Amino acid sequence: MKLSFRRRLISVGVVIGALTLGGAGIGTAQASTSHTLHPRPATAKPTVVLVHGAWADGSSWDKVATKLQHDGYRVVTPPNLLSGVENDAANLRAYLDTITGPIVLVGHSYGGMVITNAALGDKQVKALVYVDAYIPEQHDTVLSLTSAVPGSVFAAEASTVFDQVAIPGDDPHNVNLYVKPSIFGTAFADKSIPAKDVAVLAARQRPLAFNALVEESGEPAWRGIPSWSVIGKQDAVIPAAQQIAMSKRAKAHTIEINAPHLSMLTDAGAVTNQIEAAAKATD
Repeated sequence: MKLSFRRRLISVGVVIGALTLGGAGIGTAQASTSHTLHPRPATAKPTVVLVHGAWADGSSWDKVATKLQHDGYRVVTPPNLLSGVENDAANLRAYLDTITGPIVLVGHSYGGMVITNAALGDKQVKALVYVDAYIPEQHDTVLSLTSAVPGSVFAAEASTVFDQVAIPGDDPHNVNLYVKPSIFGTAFADKSIPAKDVAVLAARQRPLAFNALVEESGEPAWRGIPSWSVIGKQDAVIPAAQQIAMSKRAKAHTIEINAPHLSMLTDAGAVTNQIEAAAKATD
């Protein structure tokens, strides 16, 4: 499917397709004109795909992305639609189909649900990395995993933690959920993130559709793809004990750090190191 898609792009002369494949062509042209006697084979690093979680956007990965780029990795942070597990996974899968070469797929929080489903059967995905994330088994839901171990601030009556906004034209039972500003900091951050920064994060949060909480996860990609995890021991959204249980079930290479749910903001170095460990293991 991926090869035929690229052939179609080239056949119609689409500029984007030409640019996508242009790196290899340019490299060959340079080698032929420079008369290199012993060209070295290219050993490209995998593309790192960072998938954000609920009530966030791609900017939540900025610190990690900067470090990865500094270390020579190609990094992309496609938007997670936050519309439901099946639809979000399908959209991510379509994005992955446009990437050439090996992929390290990273998910934060709800993003873990999405990457687990999107990567199934994708031979280009060489590693899965879960950062303060859900690592679901088949039939698990965000709701069931959140409440499996006591301690999550979201294991409460929905009206006490979420503001609900109707989705025009959709099922009236499916609404957009926004985390109440009064508990946003308690849920996602700790004192290591200044209050003014927490206020900005709360103000620009992207909503999660209610469907995403109750849709069952499918067959997990981690059964066939090696996985790594980062567990924030101060996580108030997914209790550390639950993250440990999910990581063990997936046989993930795990590190635990003294961080809240947004460990990629408070401990970007540790998160980056774990991602790069996964990338190096795929060589």
